[in-house]
Amino acid sequence: VQLVESGGGLVEPGGSLRLSCLASGFDFSTNGMRWYRQAPGKELERVATISGGGRTTTYADSVKGRFTISKDNAKNTVYLQMNSLKPEDTAVYYCNRLDSWGKGTKVTVSS
Repeated sequence: VQLVESGGGLVEPGGSLRLSCLASGFDFSTNGMRWYRQAPGKELERVATISGGGRTTTYADSVKGRFTISKDNAKNTVYLQMNSLKPEDTAVYYCNRLDSWGKGTKVTVSS
């Protein structure tokens, strides 16, 4: 199993970013996926989840209404669209499936 995140960077408050996670080594279309984040000095936080078929999603209260998780089973990719970003969204974002993790992509929200 391999998960490779991309799309992080520096963005101003109120801006947007789209994270991607390219998955391989398992049947992506039948597996739910998750995005987590870890801010400096803080615990790992589950941000969003999506079911295998993509119909069911859940969000942490801290991102509800601002973030959208989606998956493209044809491209073996799960996305996290992040809008109205806040400084407190600054973190390393990780893609997860069961006990497999990517290396993360860093998001910094700062003016």
